[in-house]
This record gives sequence, C-alpha cells and structure tokens, in this order.
Amino acid sequence: RADGVTQVTDAMRETLQQYPVGGICQFGKNIESPSQLARFNKDLQAASATPLFITVDEEGGMVARLANNDAFDLPRYASAAAVGALGDPENARAMGQTIGGYLKTYGFNMDFAPDADVNTNPDNPIIGTRAFSSDAADAADCAAAMARGLAGEGILPTFKHFPGHGDTAEDSHTGLAYSYRTVDELAACELLPFEAAAEVGPRAVMVGHIVVPELTGDLPATLCADAIALVPDAENTLIVTDSLAMGAITDSYTPGEAAVQALQAGCDVLLMPDGLADAYDAVLAAVQNGTLSEDRLDLSVNKILRMKAQFCA
Repeated sequence: RADGVTQVTDAMRETLQQYPVGGICQFGKNIESPSQLARFNKDLQAASATPLFITVDEEGGMVARLANNDAFDLPRYASAAAVGALGDPENARAMGQTIGGYLKTYGFNMDFAPDADVNTNPDNPIIGTRAFSSDAADAADCAAAMARGLAGEGILPTFKHFPGHGDTAEDSHTGLAYSYRTVDELAACELLPFEAAAEVGPRAVMVGHIVVPELTGDLPATLCADAIALVPDAENTLIVTDSLAMGAITDSYTPGEAAVQALQAGCDVLLMPDGLADAYDAVLAAVQNGTLSEDRLDLSVNKILRMKAQFCA
C-alpha cells in the first residue's frame, strides 16, 4: 500500500519472497500510463512464485481507476445506476464485457465489481449510483449480467458489498456501517443479488464491514461466521474481505486480530491488512497454537488455487 508505487523495485521483490501474498490491488496512485501499467502488472507476476490475482476497483462510473485516468482512452460510463435505468441487463453485460476486455489487456485478472448493492437508503454516503438499482430484482439481474461479461473476458468478478451496503448511512472507510435489517428483510432484498451471483459461475464475493445487529451482534460481517454462512454457495465462492485497512477495522482491531478473526469467520482472502507482517505472523501463530486449523486454511487455499487455475493461467 505504499504511496504512489508505479514499478516493481528490488525491495518489493524481496517482500514478495518473504511474504508470498496471493494478490495485488492497484489504485489510481499506482497508475500513470497504459505502458507503465502493463509493465508493472507483468513485472509483478514475474516477481511472484505463484500467479497473483491482480485486481482493481473498476466498476464503471465514479469508481473506475483506469477509465477515469486521462492517460487512458477508454469508454466511460456515467454510472451503474444509469446502465440499470436502461431496463435491460444486456447493457450491464456489455459494460462488463467492455471493462473486462480492457482490464485483461493491462494484465488484470480480477475486478472488484460488480457493485451488487441495492440502493435503498437515500442518505447512504458511499453507494448511491454505484448500485444498478433501488429494486432488488433489477440490481440482481444487472449485477449477474455484468459479472458474466467480465468472466467472459477472463476477469474474475467480485460481487460487493455482502450482506448489503445499500441500506446503511455510514461510510465503512472511516467507521463501521450499520444495517438494521432483520435476516428475513435481508433475504427479501439485499441478498437477492448474491443469490444471483451463485448462478454466474466462478466468482468472488466481497464482505463489507457492516454490522447487522440481529445477525452479527457488535461484529462487522467481515469477522462474523454467522454472516459468512449466509453467502450463497459459499464452498464455490471466493470470499474476500473488504480492505482491512479501513477505519471500520483499524479503529477496533490490530492487523493480527482482524486477520485471524476473518479467517475464523470463513473468509478466504484477506484484503490489504493494515500491517502485512503483523497479519502474517498472527495467522502463523494461530495455526501453530491451534487457534486456526490447517484444514481451515487448506479449504481457502484450495479454493484460491482453483480460481487461479481458471483466471491466472
């Protein structure tokens, strides 16, 4: 997460050997030009003994690290909401195909999209037009269609933010977000796009730092086994945490605590721990002292490798 890193350095190569991470997420600060980005991603893969997930937040609309960079001549979409308002999921599939096509060109193999939230709370500060619709069925149809478009271009789609960020009034970048839905209400609305995800084929689901008091108590969904258990077809879904460097996590948990609890809850991929070495050491210690079983980690590792065999080849 170093600021503004735009090329692989010897120090980064050494870190990748010492801490063989499963993937890299590129942000706007890491992207300068088409040639630089293609070289950067290619060099990252070369520096890793195991193929990396190389991912980005490229939703279309306001969250599009490549398309919104003036150095790139790429199609720009007004928003997912604008695409959803056209009333035909085929438009969302075409958007996924277009975005997937150019991401593949620059060496990506995973996208933190589609946004599968249902935009039901007008006071929501973070989702809004990033969601395809305020209607759960329409949001589900469009999110699934966009995911199919991405996957067809060799990009692993990631449905986010489970179990639904659309009815919250907080931004989880700075603190916990709260949804006061009952489990039945979630099932009738927010979970519908994630049910649709289970029909798409290979996919990931990103779990948000969302507290649902009836379901998670005081815990964010990221660290709650009862929440993760609601991910449809979880055994065939790569379950990714939202960034563990967000204030929602760092305000209350050390990097090690968050890493171990997320794995205990059933997450497969720990996204951007606030301290990589601390998280790594904590997980290693948890396995050594029996807090985490090797079988539990093997389930996630096997799932990751199956996805990489399809998308990182």
